[in-house]
Amino acid sequence: SMIITLATNAVAQGLMVVYTGGFSPQDSATAAMRYLATGFTIPGVPNAVIIWALIGAAMVFVLTRTSFGRAVYGIGNRERAAYLSGIDTRRIVMIAFAVSGGLSAFGGVLLAGYASKAAQSMGDAYLLPSIAAVVLGGTSILGGRGSYLGTVAGVILITLLQSILSVMQMPEAGRQIIYGVVIVAMLLLYGRAPASR
Repeated sequence: SMIITLATNAVAQGLMVVYTGGFSPQDSATAAMRYLATGFTIPGVPNAVIIWALIGAAMVFVLTRTSFGRAVYGIGNRERAAYLSGIDTRRIVMIAFAVSGGLSAFGGVLLAGYASKAAQSMGDAYLLPSIAAVVLGGTSILGGRGSYLGTVAGVILITLLQSILSVMQMPEAGRQIIYGVVIVAMLLLYGRAPASR
């Protein structure tokens, strides 16, 4: 599924380049988009933080307290067994992908609002860190294991790493190399942890 998703993303980006001729849109983000991403409804608390908290709470509830969430974990563990137990695996997978796609699109809206305008491939810089954060947070790439709170912990680790590297006085190439090496090392250590238990 991940490979298909990345391949579909590449196709969509290619079609976008064909449609736009390789030029970024000249329009700026709407006032509503900027308000969602950078505005304040509660003094001192950015709207983006409120949105993240609400969506996060909803996802934790769905994954831990509903039959849909249990079905998602069941399919991730062993899709055939989930199907034989009576779960409509095709419908569950389609809903999961639809929700994921919708939230990704909404994230793109927030990113465009934060940057005040959209640009082609503006989210590509977040692809590797997001995958690394999910895996570091305890989610199995093969499915069936993981939690939202674990992913949040992974995001914090990746953000701390990026912050540390950003204040180091070294060339950009060196920071990128260190960033990649540290992520690989952390993933290798995480991958060895289950075998030691």
